[in-house]
Parts: sequence; structure tokens; C-alpha cells
Amino acid sequence: MDEVHSIIGQTVDVLVDRPLGTYHPRTDTIFYTVNYGYVEGVIAGDGSFQDVYILGVDEHLDTFRGTVIAVIHRLDDVEDKWVAAPDGMAFTKEEIIEQTRFVEQFFEIEVYC
Repeated sequence: MDEVHSIIGQTVDVLVDRPLGTYHPRTDTIFYTVNYGYVEGVIAGDGSFQDVYILGVDEHLDTFRGTVIAVIHRLDDVEDKWVAAPDGMAFTKEEIIEQTRFVEQFFEIEVYC
């Protein structure tokens, strides 16, 4: 848990590989209602780069620099997802759950802010 809380408040650079308004590359049943990407060089529990949901930006992005505001811990998976937003922008736990539900509905999660 110390690792989870140590990342919150940190600035991250995200490469967006699943922009807002696109479908998941392997299934057309998941439509991205927020931008989603990864932090190059940070390895997640699944052995790939750390994934990040980007909240508070309503346009298609290629890259993003912002603040990690939460960590979504998947109880039934090997990886956590970070949640980032523009500097100074905050969301409640309930807002984070609602905005990431399009994917996270398939997992049992806890959200740490």
C-alpha cells in the first residue's frame, strides 16, 4: 500500500494508445470514454508498461502530462491502473469509478485517492 500512496500526487507523462472515442484494439465492445495510455519505463504487475486513465480532458490526446490522483487496485487481476488528471483537478472516488466503469466493470476493484 505504501507504493500506491507514494505515486498519488506525482507528475507522469502518458503516451496515449487508446484515445477518447476509440474502440479497444482487440474487442469492439469496449469504447473508450476517456483517454487511456501508459507510462513508458514503469512496469506494472502484468509485465507491461503502467496503464493510466486520463480524466478531465474531453478531447482526443496523443500524449499527456498530469498528476496521478488515484490508483485502481484490481482484486482479481495482477495489475493496478493509475488515474491521472490535469494539475489541480480532482475527482471523487465515485466519479473515478463512474468514469472508468466502461472497463473496470469487469473487475472487482478498490480505488485509492
